[in-house]
Amino acid sequence: MSGDGRRDGLLVVRCQLGERDAFRELVGVWHDPLWRYVRGMVDSPHLADDLVQEAWIAVLRGLPRLRQPERFAPWLFTIARRTIADHLRQVYRAPRRPVEEADAVVDEADPLGGVLTTLQVEAGLSGLPPLEREVLILFHLQDLPLASCAEVLGVPPGTVKSRLYRARRMLADILSERGFEA
Repeated sequence: MSGDGRRDGLLVVRCQLGERDAFRELVGVWHDPLWRYVRGMVDSPHLADDLVQEAWIAVLRGLPRLRQPERFAPWLFTIARRTIADHLRQVYRAPRRPVEEADAVVDEADPLGGVLTTLQVEAGLSGLPPLEREVLILFHLQDLPLASCAEVLGVPPGTVKSRLYRARRMLADILSERGFEA
């Protein structure tokens, strides 16, 4: 993960106290990870630029109300996720219905649990459905802990585990089809 909770918390407090340089530092630390997350969720780098800009505006507006400054990273990705969802709702003109899975049994002996490289994950992302793509981006590419992923996604940790399990399996199939060794 790009940020450090303590450093981020101090930067947030400095922002809340009106220090403009602190916001520039936050953007400096988090802009690239935020862009990579949004870019992984949308088809166009130009659209990702626009959505990231919208997310930063929302962050700037919301920072004074952030009560747990050390929780900046999950808060930031939650804002980005909402920005993406708002965009998709406008594009499709229909409310997005969340697809919730039944509590799936997670195989603790998941062979792909910790061995996927960033390159492999990025190579297979385009072939995954949005829910599975998003959980892999947050967990593997942004290095958010399971609890933070659950917070961003608005689901229980068990749902994150089952989505990760399913996403890893789907990714393994995609990578295998493309000639990667899992």
